[in-house]
Amino acid sequence: MKCLITGGNVKVLGKAVHSLSRIGDELYLEPLKDGLSLRTVNSSRSAYACFLFAPLFFQQYQAASPGQDLLRCKILMKAFLSVFRSLAIVEKSVEKCCISLSGSHSHLVVQLHCKYGVKKTHNLSFQDCESLQAVFDPASCPHLLRTPARVLAEAVLSFPLALTEVTLGIGRGRRVILRSYQEEEADSTSKAMVTETSIGDEDFQQLHAPEGIAVTFCLKEFRGLLSFAESANLPLTIHFDVPGRPVIFTIEDSLLDAHFVLATLLEQDSCSQGPCSPKPHHQPVPQKQAHSTPHLDDFTSDDIDCYMIAMETTGGNEGSGAQPSTSLPPVSLASHDLAPTSEEEAEPSTVPGTPPPKKFRSLFFGSILAPVHSPQGPNPVLAEDSDGEG
Repeated sequence: MKCLITGGNVKVLGKAVHSLSRIGDELYLEPLKDGLSLRTVNSSRSAYACFLFAPLFFQQYQAASPGQDLLRCKILMKAFLSVFRSLAIVEKSVEKCCISLSGSHSHLVVQLHCKYGVKKTHNLSFQDCESLQAVFDPASCPHLLRTPARVLAEAVLSFPLALTEVTLGIGRGRRVILRSYQEEEADSTSKAMVTETSIGDEDFQQLHAPEGIAVTFCLKEFRGLLSFAESANLPLTIHFDVPGRPVIFTIEDSLLDAHFVLATLLEQDSCSQGPCSPKPHHQPVPQKQAHSTPHLDDFTSDDIDCYMIAMETTGGNEGSGAQPSTSLPPVSLASHDLAPTSEEEAEPSTVPGTPPPKKFRSLFFGSILAPVHSPQGPNPVLAEDSDGEG
């Protein structure tokens, strides 16, 4: 295999490698007749990514020498990333990049031809491997969003870098909501803030999803994909189904295609839902689960204490004049109306995940208020003055 990349496409390749490095520690490189494929998967098999660069992306592209079989290899992500470590330097000084792979050599050779005749050669050790594939079909997902990557990239800027997961859903008025996902911890108050970003449907080229649908996935991989798509000025398409089914992000262009498949958090009461899109080859099974509720606005029947995050007061008033949020409804879809299975009912020790948004409304607006029946007069004296004090 031998390919030659010139001009701004060298930086595009480097950006793609940076995006893949946010997911896996190993890079699967496979020359195909349709182009050069770069794939990776994380250690828990809950995230998969693939870039396919078409032959038109290269100035020269040869998948295999005449009479030889197509080769594929696996290399360390850090090793390949080091070639494109500084994208600013790559854009400024590198004029072309040559990548070659031969069965007679034990190294993948990457040559950077820089200005003033400088040539940098990197010999990367590799291992023979099988083809890495994930079985998924974006067309079978019932819900679809399509928008310029810049819109979503600006939306996630408000989230802290330490945030692990984010929830994407359709709120009232068909507004797309991005909300930070935080798991309840009874001994911590540091995660008691939830950040939401609301985007109008006019910013989306396509929006085919009902109000109330929401899925939660990892933010780190999502940021990497957005960074690439925004730099390439390409639109991003999101295919998704119910919670627990993979969400698929696609970028399509005449020169390249990209697919990112991320696991979503599984709702406890969605285990018996009907079939939908095929799962990746290694079905992701997130370890966290989120509780749900079949009622959208039944605040008075909530057991708030089980959703408190180490709050000092317990005398909340849910009937206060605070207005309910107009963003996402509870993560679990009321339209499913599915009761938990018998196994779930028999496991009361399951650690609860994120409470529904109405729980957050109760937490922030109700639990910090003074008790309802507070005395009107001065506080009663609980102990008399000691002898000798006037």
